[in-house]
Amino acid sequence: MGGEDGAVARAAAVSAAGGEREVLEAFLDAMRQAVLDKAAGLSEQDARRRLVPSRTTLAGLLRHLALVEVNWFQHLLGGRPAEELGLEGLAEEGATWRLEPGDTVASLSEAYRAACAESRRTAAGFALDDAVPHPDLGRVTLRWIYVHMVEETARHAGHADILREQTDGATGRFTGAP
Repeated sequence: MGGEDGAVARAAAVSAAGGEREVLEAFLDAMRQAVLDKAAGLSEQDARRRLVPSRTTLAGLLRHLALVEVNWFQHLLGGRPAEELGLEGLAEEGATWRLEPGDTVASLSEAYRAACAESRRTAAGFALDDAVPHPDLGRVTLRWIYVHMVEETARHAGHADILREQTDGATGRFTGAP
């Protein structure tokens, strides 16, 4: 199985018998795939279309979530400098949602996949109880980061679901589902 169906099946299978880390990773991967699936097959125009008063678009969700992955896993957990990761200047309101003229659904999806893959590699070097400094929260564990990322990604997957339905009527867990 591929796409969201494979990620959801894995999450369901490990939730019944998997360990804590395996469950957290499986559910995060399922939510990551849900976002990718909701953007798949859209025209560039539809992916950039603003259907709500905020800057939230399907293309913007991909950019935002890629940057969130980089910030939490590579910068905060992995300790890489923000400047090295292209995170400087993102404190400005709406900066993580801002699209560049050359951004496409394909390029944004690939950047998100690459950020997620790097997140997995970075997290693999840490135990769930390993704690790292956080500028506002003091210290956070990998467990806390996983739970936060499941929440953040699931919330935005819900946004993506609504935006996709508004765009072309596609509803359900899978992009092409009735």
